[in-house]
Amino acid sequence: MAETTYAMPRARQRRAMASLVLMVLIWGINFPIAKSALGVLTPPAFNALRFPLAALVVLYALARSGPIPWPAAADRWRVLTLGLLGNALYQQFFIFGLANSHAGIASVLLAATPILTTLLSSAAGHERITGRTWAGVILGFTGLVLVITQSASAGGAGGESRLLGSILMLSAALAWAVYTVGSRDLVARYGPVPVTAWTLWTGAAVIVLIGIPSLLRTPVHSLPPAIWAAIAYAGALSIGLAYLIWYHGVGVLGNTRTSAFSNLTPVIALLAAWLSLGERPTGWQLAGSAVVLAGVTITQLRR
Repeated sequence: MAETTYAMPRARQRRAMASLVLMVLIWGINFPIAKSALGVLTPPAFNALRFPLAALVVLYALARSGPIPWPAAADRWRVLTLGLLGNALYQQFFIFGLANSHAGIASVLLAATPILTTLLSSAAGHERITGRTWAGVILGFTGLVLVITQSASAGGAGGESRLLGSILMLSAALAWAVYTVGSRDLVARYGPVPVTAWTLWTGAAVIVLIGIPSLLRTPVHSLPPAIWAAIAYAGALSIGLAYLIWYHGVGVLGNTRTSAFSNLTPVIALLAAWLSLGERPTGWQLAGSAVVLAGVTITQLRR
């Protein structure tokens, strides 16, 4: 019988929580780091360089735990489809959205993923939405509207680009929500880490193919060390290591308590973007961000 959260030693729970704090820091800092790299590299080239590193980290972790499992023949086309959706398509929305947004605001928009996941889970019949959940959904979307409209109008020039970035970032959130709901029964059968590995490897192959034309036009040999450090951070740490920490947290603390940690990511991202990139959100953007996070929190407390 699997250990319950209450039956596990408190020391193990504390270690898992400490790891999740590290994960939140990695994810939050990744937004300004990736944003700075996109000032030198095109989005497809940046993705093509960082994703093989993420795939290698997950491969190494999975191989260390024993023989690498593979999906049954009947599930392989579905794994392929989910890999294209949850990694290839999601990452195109994410990286182009980030390129056209402020890093901190992009993190807030991506934080809407749990709200969209809840709506899709209800539509698929996986769970029932309560009145409190609807309140969180409405609150979250109200905050999103406020953030998007204020981001598009702030500073005058570049408003259309920021509006496009907001739309792309919300599209990324929707793609990940669809991937999460669509992979639910596969995760139940095979476990979260193998499913994540299979879909990540599938997506990485497509992302590299998409990025090859941009890489051929990029003087990769002359990239400064800071850019290579950003590539390594955004690939090996923000995707590879952070994903493994997330699923370890799910195994030790459960979905709800683990998900609560991710709500801190936009806070770290806003602060890191302000300190490193000089991005100063307006008062209304901060208010909208707070409303979004409040809505996400209420939605996640549905159980």
